Amino acid sequence: MINFRNASSSPHRQETYMQDRVKIRNVEVLSNDWYLLQKTTFDYLRSDGSWQTLTRETYDRGNGATILLYNRERRSVILIRQFRFPTYGNGHDGFLIETAAGLLDQASPEERIKAEAEEETGYRVTEVRKIFEAFMSPGSVTEKLYFFVAEYDPGSRISDGGGLHAEGEDIQVLELPLEQALQMIVSGEIADGKTIMLLQYAQLHLLPPPASAI
Repeated sequence: MINFRNASSSPHRQETYMQDRVKIRNVEVLSNDWYLLQKTTFDYLRSDGSWQTLTRETYDRGNGATILLYNRERRSVILIRQFRFPTYGNGHDGFLIETAAGLLDQASPEERIKAEAEEETGYRVTEVRKIFEAFMSPGSVTEKLYFFVAEYDPGSRISDGGGLHAEGEDIQVLELPLEQALQMIVSGEIADGKTIMLLQYAQLHLLPPPASAI
């Protein structure tokens, strides 16, 4: 049996520990068109001390960032609606309501999310706050997502937003009361994971219900 307490919380020691448990046999590139799809065969040391050979496909599209814009006085949030083809092929109409988001493309998460917020929603924010990081689909996608929040006011909207035409974006901007957005999770109108996480964070930490409503 492996003693997992030997794995330190130090990132360097964790990496060394996992290198002792994972031995790469072969990496095959399946596609490198839009993003990188690879099939990797590796040996994995199980917790019972035995080795097992596994094969996994991983999709590498880089890391990304997402942001929830909120207004305390109005108790409102800014979301967007856009067409997502992969969901269209899985029983959805394809038009997802989401928080603004984008891939980092070599920029820092803070720089990228400010630009994405402006491109997609039309709101310019100068102060953003990172609240956490998360792997959204760790079974097959390498992407780590950086989650941000920022306050907005009507005067910070400098354009209509809508995204970049060259990238095929055709975005509708929505300003909704937080309570309505939360009900849209229950009804299924909001079905995007990152958006649900940020709306629930807002309910808990940014715009909790007024005392009279509890």
